[in-house]
Amino acid sequence: MIIDFRSDTVTRPTKIMLEAMFNAPVGDDVFGEDPSINTLEEKAAAMFEMEAALFCPSGTMTNQIAIKCHTQPGDEVICDSTSHIYQYEGGGIAFNSGCSVKLIDGNRGRIKAENVLQSINPKDIHKAPTSLVSLENTSNRGGGSCYEMEDIINIRQACDDNDIKLHLDGARLFNALVAKKQSPAQFGKTFHSISICLSKSLGCPVGSLLLGNKEFITKARRYRKVFGGGMRQAGYLAAAGIYALDHNIDRLSEDHLHAMQIAAALAQKDFVQEVYPVETNIIIFTLKQTISAKELVARFKESQILVHAISSSQVRIVTHLDITPEMTEKTTRFIQSI
Repeated sequence: MIIDFRSDTVTRPTKIMLEAMFNAPVGDDVFGEDPSINTLEEKAAAMFEMEAALFCPSGTMTNQIAIKCHTQPGDEVICDSTSHIYQYEGGGIAFNSGCSVKLIDGNRGRIKAENVLQSINPKDIHKAPTSLVSLENTSNRGGGSCYEMEDIINIRQACDDNDIKLHLDGARLFNALVAKKQSPAQFGKTFHSISICLSKSLGCPVGSLLLGNKEFITKARRYRKVFGGGMRQAGYLAAAGIYALDHNIDRLSEDHLHAMQIAAALAQKDFVQEVYPVETNIIIFTLKQTISAKELVARFKESQILVHAISSSQVRIVTHLDITPEMTEKTTRFIQSI
């Protein structure tokens, strides 16, 4: 049996989720006539107390649509240097929106209001207008780190004072909500737009949602079409999202517990230099020079445990719906044996 910790994107739909998908009523979503997609969008918007939502194939698409809606070509976007929108979306900020990026070296992927204020360009014809700040919560490259709500509110105030929009890449937002005991409505009140991913921690096979006010989502729907994201009878996919929002959020605390148990085992090993503090379901650890990340990943694989090297000296482990307590115990025993 292979234990796959490479990402929380590797999960497969459960039997109950597949049954919900198989039984979903569907229609043509480009015409706005798919009842399952409409239900999912309305459900997510209500959860965050936002006006509307839009179902898309991926989190990259929801992020890129949001950036396109909030900016004009030649504008500048502020984000942390490790942000998914900068590191993992194929240069989409430049390609899709014609914008430049101001990078901030934050604390494990998190930035503060003072960082934002220092990064806003002056109103000068030589400078790109700063029009958007994007946060990532949880931060992937930050080891699943979470924002404090006070810091987010302060960033929103900095944005309001400078006529700048605030977007959230919330690919793993539900992990943060569970870990910090926060509510979706708190985020809905603070951000102009939010992207949430259904195919990571929530265990769906496909799909993300973009949330905002009605005017924003109307604009986003047009860009979804331009980007090739308009789907037809996609209600079969939306049904998985409905099931996940109803059943797969509270259980995320189990994933967090498994991550903490594995991190505790790693912290005892001489070949490990540092383990990032574990808040959610992501473990990132740095190795000493005695072994490379590639070599350690190969050692894990020999025992049918898959982990992911994110640099020559860092390894990432991600817990998820398909990881059982027995798998976690086997993994910790293997780490202790190395």
